[in-house]
Amino acid sequence: MTTPYGHTRTRVAARHALLAPDGHVKSNVPGISGAAAVILISEATGAKFAQLLVTFERGGRAAMSAGAIETVGYFMSGGGVVTIGAEKKRCEVGGFFFAPAGQAWSITAPAAGTQVTLFEKKFVPLAGAHSPRAVIGDASRVKGKPFLGDPDARLQVLLPDEPAYDMAVNIFTYRPGATLPFVETHVMEHGLIMLAGQGVYRLEDSWYPVAAGDVIWMAPYCPQWFVAMGKQPAAYLYYKDVNRAAL
Repeated sequence: MTTPYGHTRTRVAARHALLAPDGHVKSNVPGISGAAAVILISEATGAKFAQLLVTFERGGRAAMSAGAIETVGYFMSGGGVVTIGAEKKRCEVGGFFFAPAGQAWSITAPAAGTQVTLFEKKFVPLAGAHSPRAVIGDASRVKGKPFLGDPDARLQVLLPDEPAYDMAVNIFTYRPGATLPFVETHVMEHGLIMLAGQGVYRLEDSWYPVAAGDVIWMAPYCPQWFVAMGKQPAAYLYYKDVNRAAL
């Protein structure tokens, strides 16, 4: 049904964006077949990374050749077989993977309706550091730690916290009423998708109600803050760039 008066919660500003699911439009993405792929964040918004949401049909697949791009994938629903180089493993809901630049990767045999969030970035090598290694894991096995000592706001760090990695992907879970402890303003860029619950996100001088399925882009130095609301915990998956000098 057409939304009356063209209403949407989506807002695209110069240094941040809220993308609601009602505005998703499919794109044809090379390497992805038998799936609906939505490019949510890209260089076209001013970002230095890309965020995609891929919904697979039965028999769909993603197969990417080795190149300069590194990729993190997170299984929002369903499951599939992830192959990175010689490493191969089936992932279910909450499964995730990191495919380093220079290694081919694929998702095959997905269950119908499987949804995967992808974060893509051009890898920036660090002199003296080893090349980052591939990772295939399960978020349920990653212990959440209190964020800055607050047990009501817990952070799961999915990728190794090592200098070789120039990107981080984490899950933040809040009990109702929990908040970020202050308005963060920093050099790191973010891409985010709400996994569960609801709340209010401050981006610069705007406050946005958000719920599961919403996507947010935050440019560097975009003031940001979140509060979880409602009766259920709120959780989001987010990307940031890390471990590289400013110049």
